[in-house]
Amino acid sequence: MKPLMALALMSAVAGPAFAEDGLRDFCGDRPGLGTPACTVDAGHLQAEIGIGDWTLDRQPDSRTDSIGVGDVALRYGITGSTELRFDLTAYNHVRTRDRASGAIDRASGIGDVTIGIKQNLKNPDGSGLSVALLPFATLPTAKDGIGAGDWGAGLIVPVNYALTNALSLELTPRIDAAVDGDGHGRHLAYGSTIGLQAKLSEKAGIGAELQAIRDHDPDGHSTQALAGLSFSYLLQEQTQFDIGANAGLNRNSPDLEIYFGIARKF
Repeated sequence: MKPLMALALMSAVAGPAFAEDGLRDFCGDRPGLGTPACTVDAGHLQAEIGIGDWTLDRQPDSRTDSIGVGDVALRYGITGSTELRFDLTAYNHVRTRDRASGAIDRASGIGDVTIGIKQNLKNPDGSGLSVALLPFATLPTAKDGIGAGDWGAGLIVPVNYALTNALSLELTPRIDAAVDGDGHGRHLAYGSTIGLQAKLSEKAGIGAELQAIRDHDPDGHSTQALAGLSFSYLLQEQTQFDIGANAGLNRNSPDLEIYFGIARKF
């Protein structure tokens, strides 16, 4: 699915028709570093499209610019508390420049596919205290230079707690069988995201997050630390626009990521 086609489809069906359907309030995985515990209503599809994503990673010997277009996440509710998930970035472009020689390497193509199932254990609408389990697997559909190079898997345990009517705490611990840096085999990676989500109005919201991931790659252990800030706005009752930025907090993390997108529940 190309991003412009997806946006055209969303625009064509957007409207007030959901007001009488009794759907839950919109609850998207976008934006932010963490994952909410809510699930999509049974029999409904939620499409979340990353329209644009740019990441800058400067290292002592190189600079890497990564651009993603059409980051498609599809979530389908099969019961009131269970959803199936499919994720794919339609187009990636990675440009790496060697600082010493000035040589430039480029790679482009689709990303790896991630499939998963989220099972909510308490309050699938995300209200009050909401908890879920999200096992997932990543399939190596991308070519070298774009994807991980092998299959991976993991478990995410989203937890949300409403502190007030306008402020909620989100915690997203995870453990991964992450692909080795050479693209062959797997190793342990684990960490968590913690954040606060605040409603600015009935339509607008803002989030602030911190994330730390410890990676035990055989080529060298490392910890990635990020800080994120995001903003979302409901264009329609079930259509959301978002924009956000993440900043690296140590040398093992990308320096900066800026992204924006749209999501719609059908």
